[in-house]
Amino acid sequence: MSYLKMNAAELQNEYAVLRAQYESVCSEHLSLDMSRGKPCTEQLGLSDELLFALKSKDDCLTASGFDIRNYGLPGGVPELAALFAELLDVPAENIILGGNSSLNMMYDTVCRAILFGTYGNCLPWKDQGKIKFICPVPGYDRHFSICERCGIDLVPVSMTGEGPNMDEVEELIKDPSVKGMWCVPKYSNPTGETYSDATVKRIATMRPAAPDFRVFWDLAYIIHDLDETPDKLLNIFDLTRGTENENLVYAFFSTSKITYPGAGIAVMVSSDANIKQAKADIAFQTISPDKINQLRHMKYLKNADTVRDLMKKHAAILKPKFETCVRYFEENLGGLEFVHWTNPHGGYFISLDVMNGTAKRVTTLCKEAGVTLTPAGSTFPYKNDPEDKNIRIAPSYPTIEELEKALEIACLCVKLAAVEKLIQA
Repeated sequence: MSYLKMNAAELQNEYAVLRAQYESVCSEHLSLDMSRGKPCTEQLGLSDELLFALKSKDDCLTASGFDIRNYGLPGGVPELAALFAELLDVPAENIILGGNSSLNMMYDTVCRAILFGTYGNCLPWKDQGKIKFICPVPGYDRHFSICERCGIDLVPVSMTGEGPNMDEVEELIKDPSVKGMWCVPKYSNPTGETYSDATVKRIATMRPAAPDFRVFWDLAYIIHDLDETPDKLLNIFDLTRGTENENLVYAFFSTSKITYPGAGIAVMVSSDANIKQAKADIAFQTISPDKINQLRHMKYLKNADTVRDLMKKHAAILKPKFETCVRYFEENLGGLEFVHWTNPHGGYFISLDVMNGTAKRVTTLCKEAGVTLTPAGSTFPYKNDPEDKNIRIAPSYPTIEELEKALEIACLCVKLAAVEKLIQA
């Protein structure tokens, strides 16, 4: 029976049943963590050959004979840039290779714009008064944190199932103080949706009032497909190349969930002019990135097809976990009209919407029962979900057995929090 149709006595009876189940679970003193989208140990093991890719000093030469143990190659190992160029379908000369963190490259790109401005002789953002970024929600908490740390105001726009609401975006960019927009265009964090062709085209052809407006295009999950019907994403650089918006987009990518999250390779992609300016600024930060790790990745990954095969092995591990989540939600929450979840074809997350006003209570109940979820509100700027309903589910790290137990508890807590709220209404 629908909770929304229960009378007071029925709700009290349901509460008693759920509370007894909850107290029984709490007595088990569990400790299960689904708070971040971390690869599991089995996934890490897929790339253990990486540890032995360089066996001696004789392996420390690039194809041109450059000794990567020394200074030089500020843009990174050229053959690795070529590999990523094929994967991302962009020119190799439009790539900068970095260290292990694309988040680091995003942070630095924001900071360079604040301190020195963007390409086109624009004033540094710090000299233009208060500035704002558009943030599709629910979205990636670390994107929001970069702006918060740098004193940039965050303006949320809703996600539609095909990407951000472009009517809202196009209205906001009429304001010249709006300088940027965060995007995870394929398998967005946390909803798992992929921007439609129409959305990508509208982004590529937008006309912001600020000439130094930039789109931060985070390709974190661009090759992280789970099944044989992957989502397709238009190449935004094909749409902007040679147009007024050629310098609109900064894109980012990394091998963090391909090889080792703690020792991968980060990538920045942009226009000729943006890359030239970025390289000039980066030259003041470092002489060169970690080329040993870059060449090690090149020798291990070999080519784009090898990477694609590796991603199929990741998918074989991850897909059953996503299927387990959807099955538990369908079986335990399917009758509750106020609960909704996504079922993506890739990425690392499922977005779960619970009864309005109960997400924080759900995560608290889960924590007390031994299940750690991403804190409610994290998928919104300033950790403020105005409806208090969204929870990011990260199924990658636990084993299937741990995941099943965690989901059992999470579903129980969703129902318990809903009944509590209805009784108090």
